[in-house]
Amino acid sequence: MARPKRSQQINVEEAIKDTAWNLIAENGAAALSLRAIGRSLNITAPAIYNYYPRRDDLVTALIIDAYTSLGDSQLDALAQVSSANELEQLRCIGMAYRQWAVAYPQRYQLIFGAPLPGYHAPAEKTMPAAARSLQALMSVLDSARRSGTLKRKSPLKHSSPLFDQLRAWQQLHPVDEVYILYLALIIWSRVHGMVSLEIGNQYPAFIEDPGEIFHIELESILSDYLN
Repeated sequence: MARPKRSQQINVEEAIKDTAWNLIAENGAAALSLRAIGRSLNITAPAIYNYYPRRDDLVTALIIDAYTSLGDSQLDALAQVSSANELEQLRCIGMAYRQWAVAYPQRYQLIFGAPLPGYHAPAEKTMPAAARSLQALMSVLDSARRSGTLKRKSPLKHSSPLFDQLRAWQQLHPVDEVYILYLALIIWSRVHGMVSLEIGNQYPAFIEDPGEIFHIELESILSDYLN
């Protein structure tokens, strides 16, 4: 006689994180608490403590997941375009950045929004995932430098402290020139600014299509930095 099939066990750790994302979407990250998650899942607080002893441990895990998801979307977009076409690569990862943010606004706000009161992200845990989220952009710019399609408007002028900071950052992104890091930061800030306005509903009320503004500015970025 065949044995009855065992019901699939719930992945408690993933259920905790899924519930946390739902609560963040409903009430904002500042309202996140382990007790609220326990009530939603109908489990006791000690059961959650087995996975996340403190709320901050859960927040750190969510931040890492968010950065990982963003990095995956960037690298997936990059893989869709021939490496010989840096212009189209940059266009695709720019579009993917906005698409990810629009699809996952709660994740975007957690990693780029207002800091959570009393929370300090442990850099040794979150930095690798954060660095990976910029890997696609760094890769395209470095490739464009080698192929000669990268425009250099003027030599990078910087103070010694800034140069040292860029060199420290270079340890996470092994590019040949710190100029690439500086340029990536400037390009990312332009894209990020537009997306942040859209996700935060901060465009003037009479702007009906923030996506069109994004597309126009993205083409301006391409024209500014690539041949």
